[in-house]
Amino acid sequence: MAEQQTEYYSIEDYLALEAQAEERHEYEAGRIQAMSGGSINHSIMGGNIITALNNSLKDSNCTALNSDARLWIDHAHSFVYPDAMVICGKIQAAEEDPNAVVNPVLIVEVLSKSTVGYDRGDKFHKYCSLPSFQEYILIDQDKPVVDVLFREEPGYWKMTTAIGLDKSISLGSLGFDIPLAAIYRNVQDLGEPVF
Repeated sequence: MAEQQTEYYSIEDYLALEAQAEERHEYEAGRIQAMSGGSINHSIMGGNIITALNNSLKDSNCTALNSDARLWIDHAHSFVYPDAMVICGKIQAAEEDPNAVVNPVLIVEVLSKSTVGYDRGDKFHKYCSLPSFQEYILIDQDKPVVDVLFREEPGYWKMTTAIGLDKSISLGSLGFDIPLAAIYRNVQDLGEPVF
């Protein structure tokens, strides 16, 4: 994430600016923050996870959304752009913005050095305030390591970690597995896990 601005913006201000902007911005309680640019590998992994999700969801009532979809988190008074989301059943739009969704079951973030702390910390805590949110996938951009956090019961999350291209992640909220080889397909200069 880039530097935060100190000026206060209303939701209406933010949405008007975002409609005209060439780059995307996140919003939190009056502050607008430009999103950092992604790498080629980040884009490849984002596309790969969307493809894997769509292939597995084709006979369900669930829909995978890419990073163009905006998410409204009412409890945090925030608009964010996850790398991917899955919504099951009817897609619900935010009252504040008809182009923002509010009911993802699963959220995916591809981790970069500049966002890893935020994605694992404050952003995850914001997501936890969403009643529909059940599962969180964190994809390491530099090596084949994927963490999956699953809400087993209110207030209790279980984390599993898959390490290596020969492993798969199991999605409890959707009932299928995704091989890490599919997530990291065509990624360049992928490092080896150090553990």
